[in-house]
Amino acid sequence: MSIHREGHGIIIVTGLIAVAINLPLAIITKSTFLAVMVALLSTVVILAFISFFRIPHRDFRLENNKIIAPADGRVVVIEQVEEGEYFKDKRIQVSIFMSPANVHVNRSPVSGVVTYQKYHPGQYLVAWHPKSSEKNERNTVVIEHQDGIEILIRQIAGKLARKIRYYVSEGDSIDQANEFGFIKFGSRVDLFLPLGTSIDVDLKQKVKGGITVIGTLPDKA
Repeated sequence: MSIHREGHGIIIVTGLIAVAINLPLAIITKSTFLAVMVALLSTVVILAFISFFRIPHRDFRLENNKIIAPADGRVVVIEQVEEGEYFKDKRIQVSIFMSPANVHVNRSPVSGVVTYQKYHPGQYLVAWHPKSSEKNERNTVVIEHQDGIEILIRQIAGKLARKIRYYVSEGDSIDQANEFGFIKFGSRVDLFLPLGTSIDVDLKQKVKGGITVIGTLPDKA
């Protein structure tokens, strides 16, 4: 396991604050109980940040015609919708809710070329809210597979998430399961897939980024 670069600064600053609070308290306080409780609380906070920014070792599942989960979490939406930002037509939406306990690295579900990328500032509705895909802070990435099929991935900030990171731009090439972004704290990732995509997950199913197969790409018409 390693720690994501987005967490290095937060963990170091939190550790320094913990030392600045606990060291003087241990020296001046007459209450051993208070000193121990503050030390335990500080430790819990630091461990929580380490857990949140963790990157566990994984042997990724790489299959050219498969769509791999872009994030850890639970499937909360599988439905046909009208995608209005890029495709402007009907697509199959699969949404994955990421709790603060999940790994928050976002990985490319397919290999291909980034044909569209746009960041949108916005609100901070709870990530499972039906309007969060349209109103929350979000970042949209479209990847064109080598077969010419495009899929859209949307990173959505939740009630706790206050910063979306993305590491790709239009014209970039990316391999399946490679990291393309990170969302700090609870959040959601939406996939918009072509009609005819065979979906291999169910509602409420837990998925793992880079491992769980979401579906199979349809043959290009």
